[in-house]
Amino acid sequence: MNAGPPHPDPARVEDVPGHANLVIVANRLPVDQVTAPDGSLTWRRSPGGLVSALEPVMRSHDGAWIGWPGVESAEPDGDPFQVDGLTLVPINLNAAEIEGFYEGFSNGTLWPLYHDLVAKPEFHREWWEAYVEVNQRFAVKTAEVAAPDATVWVHDYQLQLVPAMLRELRPDLQIGFFLHIPFPPTELFGQLPWRRQLLEGLLGADLVGFQLSGGAHNFVRLVKQRVGHHTEGNSVHLPDGRVSRAAAFPISIDVGAFQALAESPSVIARAAEIRVALGNPKQVLLGIDRLDYTKGIYPRLRAYSELLAEGHFNVTDTVFVQVATPSRERVEQYRLLRDDVDRLVGRINGDLGQIGSPAIAYLHSSYPQHEMAALYLAADIMVVTPYRDGMNLVAKEYVACRLDNDGALVLSEFAGAAAEFRQAWQVNPYDIDGMKAAILAAVQSPPEERARRMAAMRRYLHGNDVSHWAASFLAAL
Repeated sequence: MNAGPPHPDPARVEDVPGHANLVIVANRLPVDQVTAPDGSLTWRRSPGGLVSALEPVMRSHDGAWIGWPGVESAEPDGDPFQVDGLTLVPINLNAAEIEGFYEGFSNGTLWPLYHDLVAKPEFHREWWEAYVEVNQRFAVKTAEVAAPDATVWVHDYQLQLVPAMLRELRPDLQIGFFLHIPFPPTELFGQLPWRRQLLEGLLGADLVGFQLSGGAHNFVRLVKQRVGHHTEGNSVHLPDGRVSRAAAFPISIDVGAFQALAESPSVIARAAEIRVALGNPKQVLLGIDRLDYTKGIYPRLRAYSELLAEGHFNVTDTVFVQVATPSRERVEQYRLLRDDVDRLVGRINGDLGQIGSPAIAYLHSSYPQHEMAALYLAADIMVVTPYRDGMNLVAKEYVACRLDNDGALVLSEFAGAAAEFRQAWQVNPYDIDGMKAAILAAVQSPPEERARRMAAMRRYLHGNDVSHWAASFLAAL
């Protein structure tokens, strides 16, 4: 069993408790544990837009980031430590907490419930109890770390009780919460046995942020129905005199970082290598997803296989590259999904592929950002068809990398990004025939139409990057 996190810097961070003017609270720390050449364990910053957006404001406000290091540990929580000058405060989770809080209530109950019941959620009291206990630990640690009158920004569905718990411990704090995944309609949320407790937990925040305005409306409607507080518009008036506001803040990506990757000679060369490795096809279609049942991978591949079988495409000049990043592999539903997709890809390649020309190039692996950028450059058509998604940043990454305004995006209307990327070829992922028609239309569209659509999406993206998102939320808070 792993011990607590090592301290990459010689000096321990002794003066953090009570001195952080901005505290980010998330399920995970923005670092990954790696093994150094000498065999010792150390930490490396995770690539991602969230930490890139928050890093400048954290540095300017003596900020700290509280989260789980991602490894199982029965040790007490470690001391704060620093990676690349960022102060990180670890919360250790033991095996029972990972099973009950993370794999159980967070991903076995809330995740499917908040994604339109694509899978059946399970409601177990033991999972709920673990969720309450871990949220309490996060709240207590945050109360210790935050300076007087500090700003605290709590993130995502794993920590929805933290705002109210923290408010009770530290009423002096400005508390914001942002939900990265969709917030369900009242009829679905009402199934949750602990619906009132979650709503009251979120109401501890001064500002509750959602990806879309529909999520904010759902939340306020539920508060009125289930808790009984007075509401005006998207504001909730609480008995203690506070007002908690709900609003939409669509998240984005570090556009400049992806553009820089797309311009780099090494990424451009790698994109050319990928095309050669695929047999220099006329068209490359690309899907990149976590291997998750919400992402709609199965119907997407079915739609493409039918287009092949009907003669619209030929495996010698068209290939579909599907990257499925491993995800939550200890959870039974995810293991079953992997088996289903493996069988489908095998059947499609067996029926429709040729020697040296598979119908689908399937990659069950994760890749660094520069390889992802090369895949975006190599692809003529990006196919993003989740059943339900809070935003879907892959769609935005693809658009950011299309520096010449070429390429086409086929996008599910149930992804949050669809509200911003109106120029994409939008599809209903439950409609196989409609998906086939949209893919075919994107492939056959003339270059000038692709350029017009892509240019419009790129203009929007430039004005709404991840720094703009973070600044907008913190300014509103």
